Order: sequence, then C-alpha cells, then structure tokens
Amino acid sequence: MKLSFFTMPIHPLGKPVWQSLQEDREAFILADELGFVEGYCGEHTTDHAEIITSTVAFMASLAYETKNIILGTGTVNLPNSHPARVAAEVAMLDHMLKGRFHFGISPGGLMSDAEVFGNLDNDRNAMFIECIDMVLKIWAGEPPYDLKGDFYEVSTRNTMMPEIGQGAIIKPYQDPHPPIVGTVVAPFSKGVTAMAARGWEPISANFLLPKWVKTHWPNYVEGCKQGGRPAKFDNWSVAKNICVADDMATARAYARDPASPYVYYYSQLLTKLRAGGRLNLFKEDQNMSDDDVTLDYVMDKLVIYGDPSSVADQVLEFQEQVGPFGKLVYAGHDWADRDLGRRSMILMAEKVLPKVNTALSATAIGAAQ
Repeated sequence: MKLSFFTMPIHPLGKPVWQSLQEDREAFILADELGFVEGYCGEHTTDHAEIITSTVAFMASLAYETKNIILGTGTVNLPNSHPARVAAEVAMLDHMLKGRFHFGISPGGLMSDAEVFGNLDNDRNAMFIECIDMVLKIWAGEPPYDLKGDFYEVSTRNTMMPEIGQGAIIKPYQDPHPPIVGTVVAPFSKGVTAMAARGWEPISANFLLPKWVKTHWPNYVEGCKQGGRPAKFDNWSVAKNICVADDMATARAYARDPASPYVYYYSQLLTKLRAGGRLNLFKEDQNMSDDDVTLDYVMDKLVIYGDPSSVADQVLEFQEQVGPFGKLVYAGHDWADRDLGRRSMILMAEKVLPKVNTALSATAIGAAQ
C-alpha cells in the first residue's frame, strides 16, 4: 500500500486566509518530504471555509518547492470554467512540473459555486463531459480548433497568426496528456464505470461509509472491461480521515474534542449534505431517519484515530471491509494545532504505513503457502 494526500480543505471561519494557505502549502511540502506518492487539493469560489479558489494556481505555487510527489488538481470543477482556459492552464502546470502531475476533474458539488457561475439550473454533468471532451480535442488537435457544443465554443480562426504563434494553445508536457483522475462520491457510482472506460482512475471519497466505498470496485472493473484494459488494485485510491498521535489520549482529543479540526470538518460537511438532501452517504441503512445522522454518529463511522499501532489495525480493518486498494489517501485537515497536525502526517508515513505493509506482506505470504 502506498500513501497519498488530499485536502478539500476546510478551515475555521475567521482564520486568516494567508495562514490557512501557508499551512496547506506546508502540508504538501511535508508530504513530499515524507514520501507520499501523490497530493491533491480541491477548489471552490464561494466558500469562506474552503479558501483554495484555484487548484491549478495552488499547485503551481508548489511546483518548484516539491521534488518527488506527483501533484494533482483535486479537482478542477469543469462547468465553472471554459475549456480553452482549462486546456491552457493545465498544460502550463504540466510543464512546470515536468510531468509530475495528474489532472483531476469533476462537475463540482458546491451549489453556491454553480449559482455564481450561472449554471445552477443547467445539466452540469453534460457541461462537465462537453468541457473535458473539448479540452482533449484542443490538446490532440491544431488551431484554429473550431469546436462548438451546447455550452462552449472554441475557435481562433479569425485572429490566427501562425507565423508568430498567435492563436495556438500549448500542449501538455506529457504525451498525449496528463493522467486523468476523478473523485467518486456516490454509492454504486456509475461515474466510476464511465471514468474507467475512458482510461481515467478513481479516488473514492473520504466521507463515504466503507460499505459504499466497497461498491466502487465492481463498477471500476466493469469500466476497465469496457475500455479493454486490466483492472488493477494498485490504481484504486481510497481516501480516509486519519488522526495519529504518540498516545491514544492525545489522538482522541485532537480527533474528537469540540475544537477538533476533524469535528469542524464534519460539522461543515454534514450541514452542506443535509441542505442538499444527500445524507444517504452517511447511512448504513437507507431507511435510517435523517434525524439519526448526528455529528457523533458520522465521526464514529468515518474517522480513524489513535496511536500508530491502533491506527495501523484500523486501516487494516478498513481494507478488509472495502477490499484491496493500492493507495490510501490521507485526508488533510486544518492544523488547529500545528505540531499535532504535522505529527499525525509524520507518524502516518513513518510508523503506521510500515506496520500496515508488514501485515499485508505477511498475509500475502501466508495465502501463498
């Protein structure tokens, strides 16, 4: 099992934006130093808790301060931008990182973003597909492009001056384009099948119950079959909320006390999903009353915390519930306590992951004998 990093992120209202951004950057730089193989961040335009407004810009700020980690947009919310702009900015970022980059995409799930960009009442899934198809056509084609769909148009026919380079969008560093990934946020997601059929790879969200995460693998296998490629566990990334400390008492306090960044994260998310009618993501039984989906219930179901040995055991139990996967995606949270936030990541990489992989190796050897 390998370790990746992902942050939405969610920070306390009123915390200085510059401080949150600085700490988010420090988390990615630390992840690089600790050997995390990938790192992703999300973007939102209209949320004072989620203050990364452009995942491309944020990742560009890390391009020359990281060395080994593959950085990824997690995700570019395609209906909220224009395919020409996405194609140009993502290609530039791919060059800045010299291919150490994954292109994460989604339709976006924040309704206030949809409203501010004027697509609240549009079919945003259709916008998403049209946008990514145009981005890929731009990268594969040559100017003047002449692309026209239901939502977007791309052309430079009237203003091209090829002799000086005007009218052309740069192609990515990676040929034909960066690997494409997408987040999977629904039980029994048909989106993961469509992604896999197109050669894209999934990241299962950290706020899904294990029983719903488990439903993603069969659909991924079906999509790979449709795309004529093998389904590999190594390509499946699963995100999880994890808090590691040197002792159980410290871990429990940082993960579950009222001032905990994990509690704040889920109080925000629970409020948003309740308003959006999506509490089913948190329900073991779909007949469960919405009133029973309390903050404590959600925290009990979705947050792993403890000392390194305890967390390693819980990660192994989680994998038994959902099935094998190649990358455990550590979900980043606000550093309410900078030392404890950093320490959790360090212990995860240096203590927990080796214990998990030792146990997995022993299990594999035992099964082979």
